[in-house]
Amino acid sequence: MDGISRVVVGVDGAPGSRAALEHALHDAARRQARLRVVAVVPLPAYWVAAYGVGVPPPSAEVVAEVQAAVLRMVEEVVATHADLLGRVPVAVVATVGNPAEALLEASRDADLLVLGHRGRGAFTSAVLGSVGLHCVLNAACSVTIVRPAAESAVPESVPVGATAVPVPA
Repeated sequence: MDGISRVVVGVDGAPGSRAALEHALHDAARRQARLRVVAVVPLPAYWVAAYGVGVPPPSAEVVAEVQAAVLRMVEEVVATHADLLGRVPVAVVATVGNPAEALLEASRDADLLVLGHRGRGAFTSAVLGSVGLHCVLNAACSVTIVRPAAESAVPESVPVGATAVPVPA
């Protein structure tokens, strides 16, 4: 390692992903660190291969499209945080594989791994498994799980004469 701090953030387009990117960007600025933004295009599910369904791995074109989409998201987030513009070197990487394993590998030399929270709940996560849980248990660095900001229950525009009543979650 060259002595420069590194922050890695996993992004996948989920609501928590943007919140994780914003958190990672701020944390990288605070640490005067490099930021590596990682998107992982998953391989076809095991059951597909087990039943002989021939699904090819994602093409280089698909990976390039994912990388371009992530780059656009990074540019949008950086543009909304003008105070950080130019302060954090950012690299965007898209790869194919198992998301948890790819994020662990990408964060092997990092000081921090940042991931978004899916909000599936304890039972569902226990049944389905979780990239975040796998990374928390196996990462060589600290891991931060970021929840997306709570969305307002009040509509942005309310017709004249109407009353907006927040709906309990």
